[in-house]
This record gives sequence, C-alpha cells and structure tokens, in this order.
Amino acid sequence: MLMNRVESALIDSGPRRLLQHYEANLLIKLGGRTPGARAAELGCGPGYGTKLILDTFGAASVDAVDLDPKMLARARRRLQRHGERVYLARGSATDLAAAFAPIDGGQDASYEAVFDFAIIHHIPNWRDALAEVARVLAPGGRFFFDEVTATALARPTYQALFDHPGADRFSAGEFLAELPRHGLHIGESWRTRIGGDYVLGVATRTQDSR
Repeated sequence: MLMNRVESALIDSGPRRLLQHYEANLLIKLGGRTPGARAAELGCGPGYGTKLILDTFGAASVDAVDLDPKMLARARRRLQRHGERVYLARGSATDLAAAFAPIDGGQDASYEAVFDFAIIHHIPNWRDALAEVARVLAPGGRFFFDEVTATALARPTYQALFDHPGADRFSAGEFLAELPRHGLHIGESWRTRIGGDYVLGVATRTQDSR
C-alpha cells in the first residue's frame, strides 16, 4: 500500500532521519552489525535506511525494493555515491524474486540480512511478507525490524494523518509470535516503545534443510 502525501513527506524529514538513526543503533545493540553482508531492504523509501544499512550496519551491498517510483527517484539521488553497492527496484516486498530478477536477486537463502524500517504494517498480507523474509534469508541470517503496531494505528492522530490497511493489523505480541512460524527465532532480542505502539528486534533464520 502506497503512503499518502503526509507520510511521504514525513519519512524524508529531518526528525524521521534522527529517529531512524536512533532505531538503527538500538537494532545494533540487539543484534549486532552486518559487516560485509549482502542485504535486502523492504520498502527503501527515500533511501536513508539503505544508507544506514551500508554506512552504519556495514553491509557490503543492499538490494532494496519500493512500490513508489517517486521514492525510488529520491533514493537514487541520495545513494548515488554508493554506486554498484546498491540495487533499487520497483516491486513488492512479498515477491523479491520478481523485483530483483534483473540481477538474479531475491533467490532462496540469498541474503545474510533483511531490513524492515516500518514497512510491513503497510502490507495488507503482512504474513506473506514475513514468509518472504524467511525465504530469502540464509540459515543464520538476521531479520532487523522496526514496526508500527495496531495500538498506534488505532490512535486518532494516526487515523487522521495516515492511510494504512484497516483489517488484520498486528499487536507487538502478534508480530513476535508470527516470526517462529516462518523459521525466524527472536528470543529476547526485541523491545517495545510507547506502550507497545512500536516493536523493534532482530530475529535469526533457523537452520533447516531448505
């Protein structure tokens, strides 16, 4: 689901970049950095999260997807200096193989890290997005997430300013409970903020036979 005009402006603002920097540092405390990793990002927006994945987490490369061509244009400008370390594609977070087909990306077990900076709550079939994260992560790979829960989405300010899917939104507990159903082990590597409005954490892809 595309963001509305208000949210599109907000996510490319100075306050959002400061908050995302704070969130990145918290995720590093919970799950470590990703030096040299091949990473994927769900919903790159204007590219600031992608920049953090490269510069702060230390990934070697990022394949990032977004539905909004305007956001992708902003991201390309912001990430130009990173050259071939970044691949940006228009497409769905529930079908990374299609989005990254030109570079043969998005294949099973092809990434060591996947990042979600508050995108999955925009996806109507959010469980399919988690299944896709698990599919593309190599065993032992990490899923870094920062999500907005149904508690926040029910607040009058969120409903007045932003557009989100209305049905089947997740609480922090429901999101965390869904992870192991897709082979993503979370343990104690998670935190909530503002009374459960936000949930952040790092889950690890369990070993399997694939």
